Amino acid sequence: MASIPSSGHSASTGTTTRIFVYLTTAATLANSAVVAAPIAIKFKGDKLAPIASVMLASARASALTARPDVIIAQELEKEARGRGLRYSFDIKSKGKTFEVGIDTRTIKLLENKPDGPNAD
Repeated sequence: MASIPSSGHSASTGTTTRIFVYLTTAATLANSAVVAAPIAIKFKGDKLAPIASVMLASARASALTARPDVIIAQELEKEARGRGLRYSFDIKSKGKTFEVGIDTRTIKLLENKPDGPNAD
């Protein structure tokens, strides 16, 4: 192992520097492993996720592009009349709750309207 050149500092400074480099590298590798690992999120309808073509993270990003603010609920549900699956997000925006629907095959916006009195 190559030693770090010393600039007039004691031997303990070189050791401290090597330890710092090792710890920094280990922390970086640990962080990248966490970022790369998929995160399992529980939500209503999550058992249908394996048959959805679009991942939840992509659908969330699309929903937030259509209605920027805070997602307060999410669901994967079967579409009425057997048309497939959709992600449904309740997004709190400007004091109102909006329902934003995203198609699980095409990631197209299906719905973006204020939640009615008979919300899911």
